[in-house]
Amino acid sequence: MDVNLTGYITVRNAAQAWGITERMVVIHIAKGRVPGAVKIGNLWLIPKEAVKPPDGRVNNRRRNTAPKQSGKEDT
Repeated sequence: MDVNLTGYITVRNAAQAWGITERMVVIHIAKGRVPGAVKIGNLWLIPKEAVKPPDGRVNNRRRNTAPKQSGKEDT
């Protein structure tokens, strides 16, 4: 098998470039968020031009904008 690796970076390089952990890079790849990523043996290769995918975690909680009240009553 003849593979040209010049257009790819490793998971470690992508993690450093994107400012996230290697594990998060692999999670993004597994969820299909990194187009063009290929696995050769146990090595993931990511296209050099790939951009960091958006964080898939969503915070749906409403923020309470009302001022906090202390447990004490004014007397």
